[in-house]
Amino acid sequence: MKFFEDIAVGQRRELGSFTFTPDNIKAFARQFDPQKFHLDEEAGRNSLFGGLAASGWHVGSVCMKLLVAKGKEETAEMRAAGETPAVWGPSPGFRELKWLKPVLAGDTITFSSVVESLRTSEKRPEWGIVQARTRGVNQRGEAAYSLLATAFVPRRDYAGKMPA
Repeated sequence: MKFFEDIAVGQRRELGSFTFTPDNIKAFARQFDPQKFHLDEEAGRNSLFGGLAASGWHVGSVCMKLLVAKGKEETAEMRAAGETPAVWGPSPGFRELKWLKPVLAGDTITFSSVVESLRTSEKRPEWGIVQARTRGVNQRGEAAYSLLATAFVPRRDYAGKMPA
């Protein structure tokens, strides 16, 4: 992963795509969001969604999975190039979560993230704070998912001096 100084406002990361199938929609719903329109095709068709709909939490979980996988991929690429990757800190949260369009069985959502703001932490100068808008777009180019995420990212000048 990159250090804070290597990140710029407007920088875009392509996170990957995922196809929501009836089986994976139902499996997630059985375990985490057992509402009828997530579990049964007919109930989904008769709902305001008009089809078997993925839980919004399923969509968000897939996004998180792809985000983590992208970070691992970038870290491996940096190590292979002889660079030292940054170890990002925790996220203090997110805002503006929006499920903009139903994700129905058969939809493929492609996720990306764009940096919207950067600032250094006032209380912990060894950390920068990055805000990025993460979006999911379906195969028709329609926005289906959006959130504004915040992450603590180490500053290069403090690498190796971070508190344990």
